[in-house]
Amino acid sequence: MNSEIDTLKIMVVEDSNVTLKVLSNYLASMGITAPLLVETGNQAVDAFKRERPDIVLLDARLPDIDGFDVAKKIREIEHDGEWAAIIFLTALTKDEDLARGIAAGGDDYLTKPVSETVFHAKVRAMQRLILMQRKLVMVTQELDVANAELKRLSTTDALTGIANRRALDDFLVRELRRCMRMQKPLSLVMLDIDYFKLFNDKYGHHAGDDCLRLVAAQIARAAPRATDLCARYGGEEFMLVLGETDQDGAMWMAERVRQMIGELKIQHYATDSKHVAASCGVVSVIPDVKLTVELLVKSADAALYQAKRGGRDRVVAGEYGKF
Repeated sequence: MNSEIDTLKIMVVEDSNVTLKVLSNYLASMGITAPLLVETGNQAVDAFKRERPDIVLLDARLPDIDGFDVAKKIREIEHDGEWAAIIFLTALTKDEDLARGIAAGGDDYLTKPVSETVFHAKVRAMQRLILMQRKLVMVTQELDVANAELKRLSTTDALTGIANRRALDDFLVRELRRCMRMQKPLSLVMLDIDYFKLFNDKYGHHAGDDCLRLVAAQIARAAPRATDLCARYGGEEFMLVLGETDQDGAMWMAERVRQMIGELKIQHYATDSKHVAASCGVVSVIPDVKLTVELLVKSADAALYQAKRGGRDRVVAGEYGKF
Protein backbone atom coordinates (compact mmCIF):
# COMPACT_ATOMS: atom_id res chain seq x y z
CA MET A 1 0.00 0.00 0.00
CA ASN A 2 1.33 3.44 -0.95
CA SER A 3 1.09 5.83 2.01
CA GLU A 4 1.23 8.87 -0.26
CA ILE A 5 -1.72 7.79 -2.39
CA ASP A 6 -3.68 7.14 0.82
CA THR A 7 -3.72 10.88 1.37
CA LEU A 8 -5.39 11.59 -1.98
CA LYS A 9 -9.10 12.29 -2.14
CA ILE A 10 -10.62 10.80 -5.30
CA MET A 11 -14.07 11.42 -6.76
CA VAL A 12 -15.61 9.11 -9.36
CA VAL A 13 -18.41 10.58 -11.48
CA GLU A 14 -20.14 7.73 -13.28
CA ASP A 15 -23.83 6.86 -13.84
CA SER A 16 -23.18 3.19 -14.55
CA ASN A 17 -23.32 1.05 -11.40
CA VAL A 18 -21.24 -1.62 -13.07
CA THR A 19 -18.46 0.82 -14.00
CA LEU A 20 -18.62 2.39 -10.54
CA LYS A 21 -18.10 -1.04 -8.98
CA VAL A 22 -15.18 -1.85 -11.29
CA LEU A 23 -13.44 1.45 -10.65
CA SER A 24 -14.02 1.17 -6.90
CA ASN A 25 -12.33 -2.24 -6.94
CA TYR A 26 -9.41 -0.83 -8.93
CA LEU A 27 -9.01 1.96 -6.38
CA ALA A 28 -9.27 -0.46 -3.46
CA SER A 29 -6.40 -2.50 -4.92
CA MET A 30 -4.34 0.72 -4.79
CA GLY A 31 -5.20 1.31 -1.15
CA ILE A 32 -8.02 3.82 -1.71
CA THR A 33 -11.04 2.32 0.01
CA ALA A 34 -13.38 5.28 0.38
CA PRO A 35 -13.62 7.23 -2.89
CA LEU A 36 -16.36 9.82 -3.31
CA LEU A 37 -18.95 8.33 -5.69
CA VAL A 38 -21.51 10.45 -7.56
CA GLU A 39 -23.75 9.70 -10.52
CA THR A 40 -24.66 13.06 -12.11
CA GLY A 41 -22.89 16.18 -13.28
CA ASN A 42 -24.69 18.51 -10.89
CA GLN A 43 -23.89 16.21 -7.97
CA ALA A 44 -20.25 16.25 -9.08
CA VAL A 45 -20.09 20.06 -9.08
CA ASP A 46 -21.71 20.27 -5.64
CA ALA A 47 -19.45 17.52 -4.26
CA PHE A 48 -16.36 19.25 -5.64
CA LYS A 49 -17.30 22.52 -3.94
CA ARG A 50 -17.76 20.69 -0.66
CA GLU A 51 -15.01 18.05 -0.69
CA ARG A 52 -12.27 19.48 -2.93
CA PRO A 53 -11.02 16.09 -4.25
CA ASP A 54 -7.49 15.78 -5.65
CA ILE A 55 -8.42 13.56 -8.60
CA VAL A 56 -11.73 13.48 -10.50
CA LEU A 57 -12.52 10.45 -12.64
CA LEU A 58 -15.21 11.93 -14.84
CA ASP A 59 -17.56 10.19 -17.26
CA ALA A 60 -17.87 12.24 -20.42
CA ARG A 61 -21.56 11.34 -20.79
CA LEU A 62 -23.83 11.92 -17.83
CA PRO A 63 -27.65 11.97 -17.49
CA ASP A 64 -27.94 15.72 -16.80
CA ILE A 65 -24.96 17.81 -17.95
CA ASP A 66 -22.08 16.19 -19.80
CA GLY A 67 -18.63 15.72 -18.34
CA PHE A 68 -17.12 18.49 -20.46
CA ASP A 69 -19.37 21.06 -18.82
CA VAL A 70 -18.60 19.58 -15.40
CA ALA A 71 -14.87 19.99 -16.05
CA LYS A 72 -15.37 23.63 -17.03
CA LYS A 73 -17.36 24.30 -13.85
CA ILE A 74 -14.68 22.64 -11.69
CA ARG A 75 -12.00 24.84 -13.23
CA GLU A 76 -14.13 27.91 -12.50
CA ILE A 77 -14.55 26.82 -8.87
CA GLU A 78 -10.83 26.30 -8.19
CA HIS A 79 -9.01 29.06 -6.35
CA ASP A 80 -5.59 30.45 -7.31
CA GLY A 81 -2.93 27.82 -6.67
CA GLU A 82 -5.55 25.04 -6.44
CA TRP A 83 -5.59 22.23 -8.98
CA ALA A 84 -7.46 18.92 -9.23
CA ALA A 85 -6.48 16.34 -11.83
CA ILE A 86 -9.39 15.48 -14.13
CA ILE A 87 -9.31 12.16 -15.99
CA PHE A 88 -12.14 11.63 -18.46
CA LEU A 89 -13.77 8.23 -18.71
CA THR A 90 -15.07 7.89 -22.24
CA ALA A 91 -16.04 5.53 -25.02
CA LEU A 92 -15.40 8.40 -27.45
CA THR A 93 -12.11 7.85 -29.23
CA LYS A 94 -12.14 10.42 -32.02
CA ASP A 95 -9.35 12.96 -31.92
CA GLU A 96 -11.79 15.86 -31.78
CA ASP A 97 -13.55 14.32 -28.75
CA LEU A 98 -10.27 13.93 -26.89
CA ALA A 99 -9.25 17.47 -27.83
CA ARG A 100 -12.59 18.76 -26.57
CA GLY A 101 -11.97 17.11 -23.21
CA ILE A 102 -8.55 18.71 -22.83
CA ALA A 103 -9.96 22.10 -23.88
CA ALA A 104 -12.69 21.77 -21.23
CA GLY A 105 -10.08 21.39 -18.51
CA GLY A 106 -9.29 17.69 -18.56
CA ASP A 107 -5.77 16.40 -17.97
CA ASP A 108 -6.00 12.87 -19.33
CA TYR A 109 -8.51 10.24 -20.41
CA LEU A 110 -9.27 6.55 -19.99
CA THR A 111 -11.07 4.64 -22.71
CA LYS A 112 -13.92 2.35 -21.71
CA PRO A 113 -13.81 -0.49 -20.95
CA VAL A 114 -11.08 0.61 -18.58
CA SER A 115 -7.96 -1.54 -18.29
CA GLU A 116 -6.86 -2.01 -14.68
CA THR A 117 -3.19 -1.71 -15.59
CA VAL A 118 -3.70 1.51 -17.53
CA PHE A 119 -6.00 2.81 -14.78
CA HIS A 120 -3.34 2.26 -12.10
CA ALA A 121 -0.66 3.85 -14.26
CA LYS A 122 -2.66 7.00 -14.99
CA VAL A 123 -3.87 7.49 -11.43
CA ARG A 124 -0.30 7.14 -10.16
CA ALA A 125 0.92 9.58 -12.80
CA MET A 126 -1.65 12.11 -11.60
CA GLN A 127 -0.62 11.38 -8.02
CA ARG A 128 2.96 12.35 -8.85
CA LEU A 129 1.78 15.58 -10.49
CA ILE A 130 -0.42 16.43 -7.50
CA LEU A 131 2.40 15.81 -5.01
CA MET A 132 4.74 17.93 -7.14
CA GLN A 133 2.12 20.70 -7.25
CA ARG A 134 1.69 20.54 -3.47
CA LYS A 135 5.45 20.84 -2.98
CA LEU A 136 5.54 23.73 -5.44
CA VAL A 137 2.77 25.53 -3.54
CA MET A 138 4.62 24.91 -0.28
CA VAL A 139 7.90 26.21 -1.69
CA THR A 140 6.11 29.24 -3.13
CA GLN A 141 4.54 29.99 0.25
CA GLU A 142 7.91 29.61 1.96
CA LEU A 143 9.46 31.95 -0.61
CA ASP A 144 6.68 34.48 -0.02
CA VAL A 145 7.36 34.38 3.71
CA ALA A 146 11.12 34.68 3.14
CA ASN A 147 10.67 37.58 0.72
CA ALA A 148 8.37 39.36 3.15
CA GLU A 149 10.96 38.94 5.89
CA LEU A 150 13.73 40.19 3.59
CA LYS A 151 11.64 43.22 2.71
CA ARG A 152 10.97 43.87 6.39
CA LEU A 153 14.66 43.59 7.21
CA SER A 154 15.64 45.83 4.30
CA THR A 155 13.34 48.58 5.55
CA THR A 156 13.95 48.22 9.29
CA ASP A 157 16.71 49.82 11.32
CA ALA A 158 18.64 46.94 12.88
CA LEU A 159 19.35 48.71 16.16
CA THR A 160 16.02 50.33 17.00
CA GLY A 161 13.52 48.17 15.10
CA ILE A 162 11.76 51.18 13.54
CA ALA A 163 11.83 52.19 9.87
CA ASN A 164 15.22 52.92 8.35
CA ARG A 165 16.30 55.64 5.92
CA ARG A 166 15.30 53.59 2.88
CA ALA A 167 11.78 53.03 4.21
CA LEU A 168 11.56 56.70 5.15
CA ASP A 169 12.49 57.87 1.66
CA ASP A 170 9.94 55.56 0.01
CA PHE A 171 7.17 56.43 2.46
CA LEU A 172 7.80 60.16 2.23
CA VAL A 173 7.49 60.15 -1.56
CA ARG A 174 4.23 58.15 -1.43
CA GLU A 175 2.75 60.27 1.34
CA LEU A 176 3.68 63.51 -0.39
CA ARG A 177 1.91 62.37 -3.56
CA ARG A 178 -1.13 61.20 -1.60
CA CYS A 179 -1.46 64.47 0.31
CA MET A 180 -0.98 66.43 -2.92
CA ARG A 181 -3.83 64.51 -4.58
CA MET A 182 -6.08 65.10 -1.59
CA GLN A 183 -4.83 68.65 -0.97
CA LYS A 184 -4.12 67.75 2.64
CA PRO A 185 -1.25 69.07 4.76
CA LEU A 186 1.91 67.06 5.30
CA SER A 187 4.29 67.66 8.20
CA LEU A 188 7.79 66.55 9.10
CA VAL A 189 9.31 66.50 12.55
CA MET A 190 13.09 66.10 12.61
CA LEU A 191 14.39 65.18 16.04
CA ASP A 192 17.91 64.98 17.44
CA ILE A 193 19.04 63.72 20.85
CA ASP A 194 20.85 66.56 22.60
CA TYR A 195 24.58 66.12 23.30
CA PHE A 196 24.47 62.48 22.24
CA LYS A 197 28.21 62.33 21.48
CA LEU A 198 28.93 63.45 25.03
CA PHE A 199 26.49 60.78 26.27
CA ASN A 200 28.39 58.08 24.37
CA ASP A 201 31.74 59.36 25.56
CA LYS A 202 30.62 59.41 29.18
CA TYR A 203 28.44 56.29 29.48
CA GLY A 204 29.75 54.12 26.63
CA HIS A 205 28.37 52.91 23.32
CA HIS A 206 26.35 50.10 24.87
CA ALA A 207 24.43 52.65 26.94
CA GLY A 208 24.18 54.80 23.81
CA ASP A 209 22.54 51.95 21.88
CA ASP A 210 20.09 51.35 24.73
CA CYS A 211 19.26 55.06 24.74
CA LEU A 212 18.55 55.06 21.00
CA ARG A 213 16.26 52.04 21.33
CA LEU A 214 14.29 53.60 24.17
CA VAL A 215 13.93 56.94 22.37
CA ALA A 216 12.83 55.20 19.15
CA ALA A 217 10.17 53.26 21.08
CA GLN A 218 8.79 56.47 22.58
CA ILE A 219 8.59 58.18 19.20
CA ALA A 220 6.87 55.17 17.64
CA ARG A 221 4.37 55.06 20.52
CA ALA A 222 3.50 58.70 19.97
CA ALA A 223 2.63 58.23 16.28
CA PRO A 224 0.56 55.05 15.76
CA ARG A 225 -1.59 56.15 12.78
CA ALA A 226 -1.22 54.49 9.38
CA THR A 227 -0.52 57.93 7.90
CA ASP A 228 2.41 58.43 10.32
CA LEU A 229 5.91 57.02 10.08
CA CYS A 230 8.64 57.03 12.69
CA ALA A 231 12.10 56.44 11.22
CA ARG A 232 15.73 56.60 12.19
CA TYR A 233 17.23 59.21 9.91
CA GLY A 234 20.82 58.52 10.90
CA GLY A 235 22.94 58.39 14.04
CA GLU A 236 20.95 60.05 16.82
CA GLU A 237 18.53 61.75 14.40
CA PHE A 238 14.94 60.60 13.90
CA MET A 239 12.09 61.77 11.71
CA LEU A 240 8.34 61.69 12.00
CA VAL A 241 6.25 61.90 8.82
CA LEU A 242 2.74 63.07 9.71
CA GLY A 243 0.22 62.78 6.90
CA GLU A 244 -2.90 64.97 6.93
CA THR A 245 -1.41 66.99 9.81
CA ASP A 246 -1.10 70.79 9.81
CA GLN A 247 1.51 72.85 11.63
CA ASP A 248 -0.48 73.11 14.87
CA GLY A 249 -0.96 69.36 14.96
CA ALA A 250 2.68 68.70 14.13
CA MET A 251 3.88 71.12 16.81
CA TRP A 252 1.66 69.40 19.35
CA MET A 253 2.99 65.99 18.30
CA ALA A 254 6.61 67.16 18.45
CA GLU A 255 6.09 68.62 21.92
CA ARG A 256 4.47 65.39 23.06
CA VAL A 257 7.41 63.35 21.77
CA ARG A 258 9.89 65.71 23.43
CA GLN A 259 8.10 65.31 26.75
CA MET A 260 7.86 61.51 26.40
CA ILE A 261 11.62 61.33 25.84
CA GLY A 262 12.18 63.40 28.96
CA GLU A 263 9.90 61.06 30.90
CA LEU A 264 12.34 58.20 30.23
CA LYS A 265 14.60 59.81 32.86
CA ILE A 266 17.77 58.52 31.23
CA GLN A 267 20.67 60.09 33.12
CA HIS A 268 22.76 62.57 31.11
CA TYR A 269 25.17 64.94 32.84
CA ALA A 270 25.43 67.40 29.92
CA THR A 271 21.78 68.57 29.68
CA ASP A 272 20.07 71.18 31.83
CA SER A 273 17.58 68.59 33.10
CA LYS A 274 20.36 66.03 33.74
CA HIS A 275 18.32 63.59 31.68
CA VAL A 276 18.36 62.71 27.99
CA ALA A 277 16.47 65.37 26.04
CA ALA A 278 15.72 66.09 22.38
CA SER A 279 15.36 69.04 20.05
CA CYS A 280 12.74 69.08 17.28
CA GLY A 281 12.34 70.99 14.03
CA VAL A 282 8.89 71.07 12.41
CA VAL A 283 7.84 72.01 8.90
CA SER A 284 4.32 71.76 7.42
CA VAL A 285 3.11 72.16 3.84
CA ILE A 286 0.20 71.48 1.54
CA PRO A 287 2.16 69.74 -1.24
CA ASP A 288 2.05 70.92 -4.85
CA VAL A 289 3.91 69.93 -7.99
CA LYS A 290 6.75 72.36 -7.24
CA LEU A 291 7.51 70.90 -3.83
CA THR A 292 10.43 68.45 -3.52
CA VAL A 293 11.22 65.93 -0.82
CA GLU A 294 14.80 67.20 -0.65
CA LEU A 295 13.77 70.77 0.14
CA LEU A 296 11.13 69.59 2.59
CA VAL A 297 13.71 67.59 4.56
CA LYS A 298 16.22 70.42 4.34
CA SER A 299 13.60 72.82 5.73
CA ALA A 300 12.90 70.51 8.69
CA ASP A 301 16.64 70.21 9.30
CA ALA A 302 16.97 74.01 9.31
CA ALA A 303 14.20 74.24 11.93
CA LEU A 304 16.01 71.62 14.01
CA TYR A 305 19.20 73.69 13.78
CA GLN A 306 17.28 76.69 15.12
CA ALA A 307 16.05 74.57 18.05
CA LYS A 308 19.66 73.63 18.80
CA ARG A 309 20.83 77.22 18.59
CA GLY A 310 17.94 78.33 20.79
CA GLY A 311 19.09 76.23 23.72
CA ARG A 312 18.06 72.64 22.87
CA ASP A 313 15.29 70.55 24.47
CA ARG A 314 12.65 72.49 22.56
CA VAL A 315 10.46 72.50 19.44
CA VAL A 316 10.86 75.08 16.67
CA ALA A 317 8.59 75.55 13.64
CA GLY A 318 10.29 76.24 10.34
CA GLU A 319 9.05 77.21 6.90
CA TYR A 320 9.42 75.33 3.67
CA GLY A 321 12.27 76.74 1.60
CA LYS A 322 13.67 78.87 4.45
CA PHE A 323 17.12 77.88 5.60
